[in-house]
Amino acid sequence: MKKLTTRSFKTIAATFALVLFVQIPAASAATLDELKKERSQLEAEKKSINKSLEQKTNEIQTNQNRQQKIISQLEQLGAEINETNHKIAVVELDIEIANEEISILENEIAELKEKIEQRNELLRERARAIQSSGTVSYLDVLLGANSFVDFIDRFSAVSTLMDADRQIMREQKEDQEKLEVQKLELVKKKENLEANKAKLKSLMASLNQQKKEKKKLVAELEKEEAKLRSEKTELKAEYDDKVELSKELEEKFLKEQRRLAEVARQKALEAAAAKKKKQNSSSNSSVSSGNLPVVSAGNWTRPAAGRFTSGFGRRDIGPIGSKNHLGVDIANSIGTPVVAAADGVVSYVGSMNGYGNVVMVTHSIEGQLFTTTYAHLSGFNTSVGASVSKGQQIARLGNSGNSTGPHVHFEIHVGEWNGSRSNAVNPLNYISL
Repeated sequence: MKKLTTRSFKTIAATFALVLFVQIPAASAATLDELKKERSQLEAEKKSINKSLEQKTNEIQTNQNRQQKIISQLEQLGAEINETNHKIAVVELDIEIANEEISILENEIAELKEKIEQRNELLRERARAIQSSGTVSYLDVLLGANSFVDFIDRFSAVSTLMDADRQIMREQKEDQEKLEVQKLELVKKKENLEANKAKLKSLMASLNQQKKEKKKLVAELEKEEAKLRSEKTELKAEYDDKVELSKELEEKFLKEQRRLAEVARQKALEAAAAKKKKQNSSSNSSVSSGNLPVVSAGNWTRPAAGRFTSGFGRRDIGPIGSKNHLGVDIANSIGTPVVAAADGVVSYVGSMNGYGNVVMVTHSIEGQLFTTTYAHLSGFNTSVGASVSKGQQIARLGNSGNSTGPHVHFEIHVGEWNGSRSNAVNPLNYISL
């Protein structure tokens, strides 16, 4: 900014000197060129920053997409955790029921043991009874019968006793087997439930760990997003600064053009006064030797000798495509002299994108400001700030820039030249070809 302010001060000082003394200081001759270079550099920096802004925007969008994906995964994990919690609750309820069934079975076992003990006591009583009456066997009882009827009665009694003993033994065995089967089933069922519970607990731990890691990743992404947004804000601020600087530079550029226009106006007044002193009423035109064009009477003349090949307006220009042609083309061999179309001051000499090598001249004609442009040149014969007369050679015809053959592209702009060339007019309204 300090550099630009200093240059602006020098430019204003030079302007006052020009107006007062109608002189062009050598130190300010390249001011417009420098401003154009600074403007091009500033536009390149703005383009680079804008590209970085787009990249940051894309990175933020990618980050947000990742966050959204992980949040969806977290929601799914939450649903799985809830489902697993429900399954664990069901298993715990089944375990509780199994414990109750085991408790009931244990009570039944206690009752069965009591029955078995009672049966054992009955068998012991019978054994004691047999022992107290001597070693009498069932066969002795049968053989001791007094009659056949007594034998039948005795046989029936012995059978009943033997059946009772066998029933007791059978029931005891069945009860014990039943006890073992029920106990084995319940123990196995409880083991399965405990194993299932352990598996669900392990799954729950895994899900909780995944959820923890996902939350950590979301936190990191949020932190990264905040950083990206901060960087984007800084880039936006830098871009805004460049835009503001670009406005200031554009204003200085326009001021410099106006300064050169004022110089051109002063020179035009000087030239008009000089012409009045040595005007030759009999000379309507003059011809220069070599390839210099015929210099016409009046304020304007053609910029080069040669063949008129393309006019003003929309046209198809081959590989470049169809576009609005904002000037006229004059074809000739490379090196053919290119002259100023009117009295003026050179405002730009250099290269400019599709124009290739180009010269711009600022004119003040009858109070109206004009800017002429001479493009696709092969060389220059002037410099910025030089005063030129109508018909004076300023460059050499060429084939530089977006050109399909050796020619000079000539434009006339009413007012100052601007990047959009919105004030270009048909040169044939001012010159004859």
